Amino acid sequence: MREIPQISEAEYEVMKVIWNYEPISTPEVVEKLSNSEWKPNTIHTMLARLVKKKALHARKDGRVFIYTSLVEKHQYVEQKSKSFLQQFFGGTLHSMVLNFIENDQLSNEEISELKKILSTREKKEGEK
Repeated sequence: MREIPQISEAEYEVMKVIWNYEPISTPEVVEKLSNSEWKPNTIHTMLARLVKKKALHARKDGRVFIYTSLVEKHQYVEQKSKSFLQQFFGGTLHSMVLNFIENDQLSNEEISELKKILSTREKKEGEK
């Protein structure tokens, strides 16, 4: 698997638009991000950076560029999740969950949801 490029938080906001609407033109990206604090030129700059980083592919269609992602969202999220776990919790998920539980950062509803997920997972594993 090829290495996933480093994407800034701002570029990630642009990537989310691309992932949700690709293929998408420059004016459409600008329109989708019109509620952000960014000016169109800033969005154009981020699109150009993402193309340069090989996170996006751009093809010219008349007077506009059409963008498609070269990085799948699930791959990016997986890489960032692993990096986060490594940086803050020694790479282990149980350390992170334990931290949230010990610091009372999980609501009863969230704990119930985790129990449901684990129960479902155990049932699936038992069926194999």
